[in-house]
Amino acid sequence: MSIVAKTFTPRNLQLITEQCLKKRYFSLASSANQRMSEIEQKFKLPKTYEGSQPSVWVEYIQLALDHKPLNLGQGFPDYPPPKYVTDALIEVASNRNLHQYTRGFGHPRLVQALAKLYSQLIGRTINPQKEILTTLGAYEALYAAITGHVDAGDEVIIIEPFFDCYEPMVRYARGVPRFIALKPKLTEGKRLSSGDFVLDKAELEGLFNKKTKAIILNTPNNPLGKVFTLEELTFIADLCKKHNVLCISDEVYEWLVYKPYQHIRIATLPGMWERTITIGSAGKTFSVTGWKLGWAYGPANLMFNLQMIHQNSVYTGNTPIQEATAIAFEKELTRLDSSECYFNSISTELEPKREFMGKFLQETGFKPIIPEGGYFMMADWTPLKSQVDLDSETDKYADYRFTKWMTKKVGLQGIPPSAFYGEEHKKLGENFVRYCFIKEDKNLQAAADILQKWKSGKN
Repeated sequence: MSIVAKTFTPRNLQLITEQCLKKRYFSLASSANQRMSEIEQKFKLPKTYEGSQPSVWVEYIQLALDHKPLNLGQGFPDYPPPKYVTDALIEVASNRNLHQYTRGFGHPRLVQALAKLYSQLIGRTINPQKEILTTLGAYEALYAAITGHVDAGDEVIIIEPFFDCYEPMVRYARGVPRFIALKPKLTEGKRLSSGDFVLDKAELEGLFNKKTKAIILNTPNNPLGKVFTLEELTFIADLCKKHNVLCISDEVYEWLVYKPYQHIRIATLPGMWERTITIGSAGKTFSVTGWKLGWAYGPANLMFNLQMIHQNSVYTGNTPIQEATAIAFEKELTRLDSSECYFNSISTELEPKREFMGKFLQETGFKPIIPEGGYFMMADWTPLKSQVDLDSETDKYADYRFTKWMTKKVGLQGIPPSAFYGEEHKKLGENFVRYCFIKEDKNLQAAADILQKWKSGKN
């Protein structure tokens, strides 16, 4: 029996070493992948939040940063707010005693001012301690109102088009959203107004049942600009009373109403104070969206639920911002009936901008919907479809493809309104784009020039 000795050359040893290292690498990589998979599985979004995606705002703000269009998408002024408002913040910033925590449910000076204002507007005395809550933007007020009242299986009626956070907030509370769309009446031959969009009364009545916990009302409406009439609000109120349903009334555009239309607070209708939470915004009231200050008011028993949500998530708001806003409100309280009052002058200031946007959109070939309130204008873009390469974008809905193509190729950004509809009705928003007109005149003129150049084929 012979023993054959195997000779290990340097080359053999190198190959063996490389093979061992490769096996070790793949073993470690496989183990790391397995660990990562286990981590991802265990720490994914909770079931309540499954399916959540970045909002249209997150996506379109990034789109604007990447392509730098003239941005008529986001709803904020591109010019300074009233000087007395920013002067108030400067005054507060120099006060060394106003940089610490304030009262959790609302800075004392601000809730006093809010109570004084709304007591006059709704015709009843509001308790500033128990019937008002200040929040981090109207966004948080909506969240607290919905989360504080909606339980698993409760149905919440949402009127479309709606501000896009309503639906996910209801779902996160394990509620069931029930959608009803505002639809245009037949208006052959005339320019559409937001008032031409109405609810089908029978359809609305059919949504109310023993499971209905709340209806979310937005007047003036974003993005449509509809200001609900007394007759429409009375119909909604009567259904709320009949079925013992809460009304969450988002009224952040309450001062942005154009003559001859009037904003009516549904809480003022008979029997509705007891079942209404009304939401407001300093950002919309004083054109300071970056201050992120909102509020809600309503009867103490309903407000307690909001206070508990607020207390155990945010707890308290920004002291200097609340103090400055209180100073601004105190100034306006002295001149509520005057044309100098910002609450009265802002719509006068915006009306020419609204008319100019409607004019240049129509001249370009859009079919604008003239809003009764707010500072947005929806417009049908489909007459211009032949000038747009929709196939260059991959989004499911045509309004997303249109707005992205316009941002990248034409240099003008709008917002796709299908984002403001539930899945079943998104096609109702596909033919439209939403533009914002609370912009400097020179920028609105620039938008008109961009569109005219595009229409003429010189883009």
